[in-house]
Amino acid sequence: MTTSVPERLALLRKAMQEQHADAYIIPSTDPHASEYIADCWKERPWISGFTGSAGEVVVTAEEAFLWTDSRYFLQAGMQLEGSGIGLMKDGIPGTPSVSEWLAGHLHSGQTVAINPEMISVSAFAALRDQLAAAGIALQSMDLIGRLWNDRPDIPLNPCFILSEQYSGKSAAEKIQDIRHIMQAQQATAYVISSLDELCWLLNLRGSDVKCTPVVIGYVLVEQAQCTLFIDPRKLTPEATAYLTQNGVQTRAYSTIFDALRSLPAESSVLLDDTKLNEALYEALPAAGRKIRQSSPVTQMKAVKNTVELEGVRRAMKEDGKALVRFFMWLEKAVQTGQITEFDTCTKLREFRAQGRNFVDESFTTIAGYGPNGAIVHYDADEHNSATLRPTGMFLLDSGGQYLDGTTDITRTICFDAPSEAMRHDYTLVLKGHIDLALAQFPEGTRGNQLDVLARQYLWNENLSYGHGTGHGVGHFLCVHEGPQNIRTDNNPTPLRPGMIISDEPGLYRAGQWGIRIENLIAVQERTTNDFARFYGFEVLTLFPYHQPLIDWSMLNERQTAYINHYHEVVYRTLAPELNEEEQQWLAGQCRKH
Repeated sequence: MTTSVPERLALLRKAMQEQHADAYIIPSTDPHASEYIADCWKERPWISGFTGSAGEVVVTAEEAFLWTDSRYFLQAGMQLEGSGIGLMKDGIPGTPSVSEWLAGHLHSGQTVAINPEMISVSAFAALRDQLAAAGIALQSMDLIGRLWNDRPDIPLNPCFILSEQYSGKSAAEKIQDIRHIMQAQQATAYVISSLDELCWLLNLRGSDVKCTPVVIGYVLVEQAQCTLFIDPRKLTPEATAYLTQNGVQTRAYSTIFDALRSLPAESSVLLDDTKLNEALYEALPAAGRKIRQSSPVTQMKAVKNTVELEGVRRAMKEDGKALVRFFMWLEKAVQTGQITEFDTCTKLREFRAQGRNFVDESFTTIAGYGPNGAIVHYDADEHNSATLRPTGMFLLDSGGQYLDGTTDITRTICFDAPSEAMRHDYTLVLKGHIDLALAQFPEGTRGNQLDVLARQYLWNENLSYGHGTGHGVGHFLCVHEGPQNIRTDNNPTPLRPGMIISDEPGLYRAGQWGIRIENLIAVQERTTNDFARFYGFEVLTLFPYHQPLIDWSMLNERQTAYINHYHEVVYRTLAPELNEEEQQWLAGQCRKH
């Protein structure tokens, strides 16, 4: 049944009236707290017509609004036109939060409802407390499910096993590690709802979510058994055999609720309340003990083992070769004046697909030409894409999913002779990028303590950027993963050897250009002395910086030496697997200053 947004709002309001809900909240999440979600759970796009990745819709009997951030103000304004839904510009001074708006527009004794599968336990509790202060009740209620008649099915793509030659550890070994943690916490059960955690723990991979090789399911770990809740049609004979060999039984996906309700009343359940959805929490024995803590799997998978790290290094070689071939092609193609931003995305995927063990992109490529480069999460599609000319700047942020690991790289180039202003901006960003890569720090250091290293040269000239400097990266999993990051926000997670993180400062001048330079770096131990155990970073990404944009006079000796050494490593690593023409091109890009 195809309906317009106003018609869907009318249906929702009728359902709200029948269920005595005075307001209904539709977030952008799924039951697994995923960053990228399958089409079957895109309830907020369905009700609003807004397709951006972030946003929250609130509907009352008379009004409806979408809250979204500055990345999507323009897009939301266009997509909401004529829908009956207004735009709330989240993050702008004077814009109330969802709970503040509800408290100001509803009366004491009224009720707000939300689908409990689409909100975490902690977020539900926080919202409940905020509304309770105004005398407003929060109820668990799924109204979209009964209205969305042509809703896509949960994907049935077959899953597969990631061989231990890539993962470095069997599922049985990982499960045993989890049980040791549970014993220390006196937990009898542990519920895992995050798809990347499920896949890492069981060495499963799939294609249920775009650009992220995950499988939709839940896992319940107990001392005597481990159960994967999954649609059985997704299991291949090979996957079933591996799971059985590693002590994992399977049950139908939807039976997770019955399994939780059937746990003994005295159960002690380990859970991460920032990830577990409220519906699952409500299915747990009410009288049982709840052990709330950051997911042990999140902590474990953040630290890559030696096999995983070696795999990422192999993936970086494949990625580097693809980028050499792409930028060689781009230099010629841009001269035709017929190549669009979207064309570059398509061509780059073609080059990556030629690499060993390539599976998919790790996210939708960001290809911003000229002023579009200043849009941090710019998305060029086939019908809305700028044509590249042999002049001006081009920002390319892309990545690949390989069986060996996940890559993410950003390079900014100029197609003709750059202006002094361009070179100045680029070099400010590059200096911060280098200083972070060169950092040495004692054990226990957190990412937010290093963030200033990347921003200092920009701050010195009253410049900055709004996004984080670094995000964690999975191993053939999510391109964005925690718990580690490098940003201004306080994060209690210390950086530990084996963690992979991005190093990506930027600078964006609206209407002119955008600059971002990104490598992936891995934390490694350097030395131990009387003062502390000291760590540093191994630079994993293999592709040269754009030398025409570098103002060498702005660099100190250490920064210049870093670039020369990095380019030497890039050439030495990639050249043996390139043809003569490619070697010559790369040698020119890696020339010593």
